[in-house]
Amino acid sequence: MSLPIVFPVYQDASRGTVTLSKSDSGLYYLLTINCLPDNRLTPEMCLTLAHALDVLEDSFLSVEKLPLVTTSSIQKFYSNGLDLERATSTPGFWDTALYPLFKRFLEYPTPCIAMVNGHAFAGGFMLSMCHDYRIMNPSRGFLCLNELEFGAPLTSPMSAIFRFKLTPATCQKAVLEATRFTADSAIEHMIVDAKGSLAEVDEFIKVRNLGKFAKSPSYGQLKSEMWREIINYCDSPFAEEEARIKKGIRREEERKKSRAHLRAKM
Repeated sequence: MSLPIVFPVYQDASRGTVTLSKSDSGLYYLLTINCLPDNRLTPEMCLTLAHALDVLEDSFLSVEKLPLVTTSSIQKFYSNGLDLERATSTPGFWDTALYPLFKRFLEYPTPCIAMVNGHAFAGGFMLSMCHDYRIMNPSRGFLCLNELEFGAPLTSPMSAIFRFKLTPATCQKAVLEATRFTADSAIEHMIVDAKGSLAEVDEFIKVRNLGKFAKSPSYGQLKSEMWREIINYCDSPFAEEEARIKKGIRREEERKKSRAHLRAKM
């Protein structure tokens, strides 16, 4: 098997592709997502990305361990997040597609860098946060957790990604203010590590000594322990999460009824 390898999304190239290649410098492996129009994390895309990671680890890391970089071939978008209709209508999506993909990056045995070339909204922002480092286009794109704007709750694994990786103040701005972070503001809030494009990745890897650390047999184990709480949330069955969310909704409905009852007596 040789690089590059093009993975049709769920064995159907009409849905998009994920390409696994090696950088011209030879310093890192590159996963490039191309699923028009905006790289949505459909069930098929999540499974394809996870499969590409498996192929990379099983076929290439045993020969040459290098950092991994993910990016998009679509200039405007890194990823515009989940396809909510597909996510909610696909049985097992959370337990078998999305959360395993998050875990795969959180536990991956070499340094993972998200090269955020364009917008990363909602699930796309989450995916970038599951990497160890983020480099962001200085002139295009926002990082934004916009669930507040379309009335969607964050599940426990989703929330944990931000609670454990960001400061409380930055987490509040992301979750409760739906802040759109540019590259400059994302650096200010310690969300991303550098500004640039793929052209700057080589220097980033050299300065951080990531090529050397990629070869350490303990790198993945150290990551797994560092992000143990997030991983544990990802391991929880979605049925339990769904029950928790429904219980919260019922509790709020009961509070509203109680308040209305009290007002009626006044």
